[in-house]
Amino acid sequence: MRFMVRDVMTREVVAVHGDTPFKDVAETLVAHGVSAVPVVDGENHVIGVVSEADLLRKEEFKEQYYGEGYRPPLRTRLRRSLSKEGHRSGSGGDTAAGVMSAPAVTIRSHASVVSAMRLMAEHGVKRLPVVGRDGRLAGIVSRGDLMRVFLRTDAEIEREVREDVLGHSLWAGTSDVRATVDKGVVTLTGSMRLRSDARIAVRMVERVNGVVEVIDHVTWREND
Repeated sequence: MRFMVRDVMTREVVAVHGDTPFKDVAETLVAHGVSAVPVVDGENHVIGVVSEADLLRKEEFKEQYYGEGYRPPLRTRLRRSLSKEGHRSGSGGDTAAGVMSAPAVTIRSHASVVSAMRLMAEHGVKRLPVVGRDGRLAGIVSRGDLMRVFLRTDAEIEREVREDVLGHSLWAGTSDVRATVDKGVVTLTGSMRLRSDARIAVRMVERVNGVVEVIDHVTWREND
């Protein structure tokens, strides 16, 4: 089974509206122990995201929570100086809309877990609001949610390879192929008729969530 965002996302989402006061946004982050929250409009469309870094750009927040000698972390200072067009910091705002990063980096629920990880890496974010086709908030997915997919046991991986990849193969005969798993490394043994089918089998096993590596010992009888 290929895990999708909908399989790991949190559906009960903490969100704020654009007119939520700055202090209330900060208190929401602290109360719920999250590093960022989506900002939605009156119809639950995602219009931005407020993160801890966004809040730390606000002088009043620094003075209230950290005292006069506070200096933001290096990453925060770099993000402020290197902020790109289209992502507004809004350090002078008094509401969520005034400090949020916009437009929000979002993902659809049917996207793959790998796609979500790539999107996070590309934009340097730790969580993604999940939206429906209409742009309304449907959930949120964090790095921790995604990493749990890759903490599957060897038994779980072996069962999926055996039942969902090799057991339901309609494109080639895989009855003589066996799979063993050790610490996420799958070893395939046995034989197939066509070389091309043997290579496809390896690629399909590589796509199983939790697989670290595939060791291919499958032989073939015809080089097509």
